[in-house]
Amino acid sequence: MAEALARGAREAGHAVDVLDVARMDIHGCLGCEFCHTRGKGRCVQRDDMDEVYPLWDAADVIVLASPIYYGSFSGQLHCLIHRTYAGDKPKDCKAMALLLCSGSKGVYEASKRIYHGFIQGYYGVRDLGVFEATTSEARSGAVAKQLAELGRTLDRRVEQERSAR
Repeated sequence: MAEALARGAREAGHAVDVLDVARMDIHGCLGCEFCHTRGKGRCVQRDDMDEVYPLWDAADVIVLASPIYYGSFSGQLHCLIHRTYAGDKPKDCKAMALLLCSGSKGVYEASKRIYHGFIQGYYGVRDLGVFEATTSEARSGAVAKQLAELGRTLDRRVEQERSAR
């Protein structure tokens, strides 16, 4: 799903970075507050989040993608989201979207609540939508086509969201 969206965005001329969080070494937030006291927005931990922070801050649009495990995002994505606390809100981000995949339907609600809570309640960015698919649907050409179109139309969708407000 993420690759289909990235492909469409690249076709439209957007620069795209895809991070495979499951393969990265990202530890959980320690809650130590170093980032907001002595760290000046920098986390005390040195791991692959050092690669994420500059991309997070420079992105115009951030798309999160995760399989659903036990009703929520993967643990790795949770760690990444929690660790963004160190740098606060993404600096240049205008909008976010969420891609979810699960073995069965009807298991997306907890992740959608978490996502809407932090993008609207904390980050304050526009919502480009939540896209859900079962594993078999995600492998279908129809879902790939829909997500590639989302990637190709990111500029227009961000502008539509801005106009709607």
